[in-house]
Amino acid sequence: MRLKIVGITILTSLIASVLTAMAVVQFWPDDNGGGQPAAPAATVATVGGGSGSGQTLSSLSCLPASDIYEQLRPSVVKITATASSSFGQSEGSGSGIVIDEQGTILTNYHVVAGASSLEVKFSDNSTASAQVIGTDPGNDLAVIRAAVSGAKLTAAALGDSDAIRTGDPVLAIGNPFELEGTLTQGIVSATGRTFAPGSSTRPIRNMIQTDAPVNPGNSGGPLLDCQGRVIGINSALENPTGDGVNVGIAFAVPINTAKRFLPDMLAGKTVSHPWLGIGGEDITPALARDLNLSVQSGVYVTLVSSNSPAQRAGLRGAFRSESEAQRSTSSLPPSGGDVIVATDGQAVASVDQLASYLDAQKKVGDTVKLDVIRQGQKLTIDAALGEWPS
Repeated sequence: MRLKIVGITILTSLIASVLTAMAVVQFWPDDNGGGQPAAPAATVATVGGGSGSGQTLSSLSCLPASDIYEQLRPSVVKITATASSSFGQSEGSGSGIVIDEQGTILTNYHVVAGASSLEVKFSDNSTASAQVIGTDPGNDLAVIRAAVSGAKLTAAALGDSDAIRTGDPVLAIGNPFELEGTLTQGIVSATGRTFAPGSSTRPIRNMIQTDAPVNPGNSGGPLLDCQGRVIGINSALENPTGDGVNVGIAFAVPINTAKRFLPDMLAGKTVSHPWLGIGGEDITPALARDLNLSVQSGVYVTLVSSNSPAQRAGLRGAFRSESEAQRSTSSLPPSGGDVIVATDGQAVASVDQLASYLDAQKKVGDTVKLDVIRQGQKLTIDAALGEWPS
């Protein structure tokens, strides 16, 4: 899948600059079929309160889109980020969501990353400078605060992204292509999507897929349910042509992910995420047969990243190095890799399940107990988790 971070509309170009350390887990090989596996390290183009009751949208009456727009438009801002380098200055613009009356704004990390200055433009055309308060680069999230005093700001209500279902109606408000305050409409096309913005970056999990049109400049803006509650932060779009325009497949970071890490970001922290450092493949009956494995379920370790927690713990991958894995043209990995069958005593059947467990239950510095099958023999390995490489 060729993804584009719909993040920001670039106003003036800035010359920017393989593989670094392996992520928590990467996938071998690609699987573009079912939607749960991570997309390959694709070209990603950036598109760019209250809480939900837990009721599904089908049990609630939807508000007219025009009413939702009127209610939420004051909560959506335009963010202009200016970056300086030896090549001069560049500007990019994205969107953001006001989450309190003190000028706190939730947006995508890629909208503000590397900026030397930020300007926020509100729906009444007033502007204010802003500063980054905290970030979660691994989930492409950031919190900034606008320098406003005495202004009456409208905070958006944050919903419950766990309550949405495929087929639910959704709306997006943002600033695509400098067209401020644009409203688009669609449905939830799927939930639980996973993708990696780059070859060595942390995959973002539980993304919401939607066909609501989003384009460059929508990044950081809200994806709304039909009651006008924020259920996601628009972040990326499918980019099959490389042109970075909408083709009916876009992705949003679920608001529950943002709510989980908001306290740390509001406290001025950069959120870190646990890293094991393996490449893996889900074991299927066919893979078990082809590699003569003694188990029918688990994670087959294809690669252990150098200087990773997995390497220090003694895990063994099928490939001896990242360069060997990159040179391989076979759809079948070599034999000889470890098989992870459980984490902390809980059975593991897939790479996604392993990664989700580490994301949800562990933090940097924690130890995870891995039950491993090596050449038909069971052993237990303790791995002290590190921090995802930047």
